[in-house]
Amino acid sequence: MINFNLRLENEHILLRPLEDSDLEKYLELTKEADMWRFYTHDLSTIEGLETWAKPAFEEERLQFTVIDKKTDKIMGSTAFGNISERDKRLEIGWTWLGKQYQGIGVNGIVKALQLTYCFETLELERVEFKTDVLNSQARRSLSNIYAIEEGVLRSHTLMTNGRRRDTIYFSILKQEWAYVKRENDW
Repeated sequence: MINFNLRLENEHILLRPLEDSDLEKYLELTKEADMWRFYTHDLSTIEGLETWAKPAFEEERLQFTVIDKKTDKIMGSTAFGNISERDKRLEIGWTWLGKQYQGIGVNGIVKALQLTYCFETLELERVEFKTDVLNSQARRSLSNIYAIEEGVLRSHTLMTNGRRRDTIYFSILKQEWAYVKRENDW
């Protein structure tokens, strides 16, 4: 179902598969440990980045590098994972952006590229998202793109600081896509 060489782009942003050489460049954006409070991995070290990237290099998930086409600078990363061809669904996640790229619309463009591909090319039935129940910024971002909050899995994931995370699920269904696309002006 997924082409692990897939590139998605518009006039501003390119999503291309993660390359080994990206990890060193990511460090310029990820070195602030406080960025990872709500993330399942601490990406502030090269070792943390290598552990996080391993499933992508083993083609268990399609991890994209997010690039500003105007400056050719890396802005962050996002992925397709938990792919179920049988169920016609996948998860969009593992997303992070450098602090200077947060809150300026980059994530919305990235999600538009990903969701358009999921629903219009792959013809999926469902796209899932999940985040830490305490991550109000991520929850707000998902609600803002009209993803529907579905429920909470309690004590679901062990975080890097030893805390047990309650995970909240969101989704967009095939029959909701036209509405989501229109309301987001995608």
